[in-house]
Amino acid sequence: MSTHTRRQLTDAPLLAAATGGVPHRRPVWFMRQAGRSLPEYREVRKGVGMLESCFDPELVCEITMQPIRRHDVDAAILFSDIVVPLKAAGIDLDIVAGVGPVVADPVRTADDVRALPRLRAEEVGAVTAGIGLLLKELGNVPLIGFAGAPFTLASYLVEGGPSKNHERTKAMMLADPDTWHQLLGVLTDITIEFLRAQIDAGVDALQLFDSWAGALTLAQYREFVFPHSQRVFAEVASAGIPRIHFGVGTGELLGAMGEAGADVVGVDWRIPLNDAIRRVGPGKALQGNLDPAVLFAGPKAIDSEVRRIAHEADEAITLGAKGHIFNLGHGVLPNTDPTVITETVALIHSLPTPL
Repeated sequence: MSTHTRRQLTDAPLLAAATGGVPHRRPVWFMRQAGRSLPEYREVRKGVGMLESCFDPELVCEITMQPIRRHDVDAAILFSDIVVPLKAAGIDLDIVAGVGPVVADPVRTADDVRALPRLRAEEVGAVTAGIGLLLKELGNVPLIGFAGAPFTLASYLVEGGPSKNHERTKAMMLADPDTWHQLLGVLTDITIEFLRAQIDAGVDALQLFDSWAGALTLAQYREFVFPHSQRVFAEVASAGIPRIHFGVGTGELLGAMGEAGADVVGVDWRIPLNDAIRRVGPGKALQGNLDPAVLFAGPKAIDSEVRRIAHEADEAITLGAKGHIFNLGHGVLPNTDPTVITETVALIHSLPTPL
């Protein structure tokens, strides 16, 4: 695995917190910090489709940089989408405004799985070119690369689009486990290839989004998802960069998600961080976990919630957490006032760092 472009960001608070160091300020970044909440984002995206944006290196660079310039966050996250590697590999899908990813030919049978293409690194050349542009602009700010986890990608492919109940996905998983594991095997290969391309291009950390894993029981997760996510983390371990694992509604799965091999476990807003570390176990850092809706509640409520989370994070560190990266418990909501985000980042930075 190439490391020739690896940057030495010795002073970056996010990397310190992820690896058990002492950051000089509390690190914070927000999922979906680049996107619809920013007027400058809406401006550059005018008339440009979501997937088209993700395959335009200049646009990827510009959109990724926007929250860095505006909010003084401690990391950039690559502007992309979890279905980008599927699209790049040749799967017929599109991102429909107001709906999400829609797959032309859903994957329902063993034959469908056998017909799936594999991803070659050159097919995501536009993404890696965008990373190259970003590394010239970011200075000492780390760049987080990311991919969707195999289970979440499988859910889109099997359902044909977003789903509330994941009934077709669970039906395949439970009724046809052989086909399920073959499908997840293909998606694991695609995910690893996509992450390796980003690593070779020089990203400083990785996040694996298992957005829909919270729909599963712990037993289902361990049997049908865990081995595949574990292989993703194992295959990128030699890069030596922090690996973050995140899902929504995954409070009951946190222990298993930590075991899958991440260095940092993302926690949504439903469970306090000091409780989360008891589930995850010592030796991992935590990320999270302000409820995105709190950003609509006014300065007093935001101040109170941010301080509560910081306190719980400090307690989690005394209980064995390696560190804490402040984040939301999920992504920035589209109608969030950008000024509130900037002020919240400043508030987090003003709080003393845990020792």
